[in-house]
Amino acid sequence: MPTLHRTIVRPIVTEATSAAYQERGEYYFEVAPDANKQEIKQAVERLFGVKVTGVWTMNVRGKARRVGTTTGRRPHWKKAIVTLREGDTIGIFEG
Repeated sequence: MPTLHRTIVRPIVTEATSAAYQERGEYYFEVAPDANKQEIKQAVERLFGVKVTGVWTMNVRGKARRVGTTTGRRPHWKKAIVTLREGDTIGIFEG
């Protein structure tokens, strides 16, 4: 199992993810492409001291981008949606 900070790459904080947090209590993270649901659950619980009740993952394809006169591609990445036990919160999403 990779280290905790390699499993959870970064939190995703956008308008859409903020709305999902406020309405449904879902937290979004970019995670390592080889991380599975159990590793993501353990990493979030140990990093933030909360109890995870659900994890959903999806592979996001990189967008095609123009690079000069040719077309390039951004890298593919993996996203995880995490729900927590009632009453638990993660502070970085609240600010």
